[in-house]
Amino acid sequence: MDLVSACLAGLPCRYDGRSLPDPSVVQAVREGRAVPACAEQLAGLDTPRAAAELVGGDGHDVLAGRARVLTADGEDVTTDYVRGAELVADLAVRHGLNTAVLQARSPSCGCGSVYDGTHSGVLVAGDGVVTAVLRQRGLQVRSVRGQRPPT
Repeated sequence: MDLVSACLAGLPCRYDGRSLPDPSVVQAVREGRAVPACAEQLAGLDTPRAAAELVGGDGHDVLAGRARVLTADGEDVTTDYVRGAELVADLAVRHGLNTAVLQARSPSCGCGSVYDGTHSGVLVAGDGVVTAVLRQRGLQVRSVRGQRPPT
């Protein structure tokens, strides 16, 4: 069983109030083979909410106190992102999960690449905060890019 980003499971929890479902993730949740979670919602952030990016490094740097998570308006939401990541990791441990499939590029769930903190669409190497926490706890993490549903 996998932990999965709730937005990949089709739940409208992204910052913009939408989802980016991945058909295989949606099916896995339906069949009880995956547990969906959204770190931002678990931390109590609203949906929709201001877009946020990692500034000064990636999720590992956030955990080490060298980087922050800031919204496009400059609001520091680092504490919320770290709290949400810890809650997601606690959920994974409670369910005995050791793998995660997370939304690519996200400041929470990004795995291998995240936006650079300028809110300009530029990607850099690194992991999101959830990925960093999950890796610290020994989980294997991979990412996929969900698809915007037709409007």
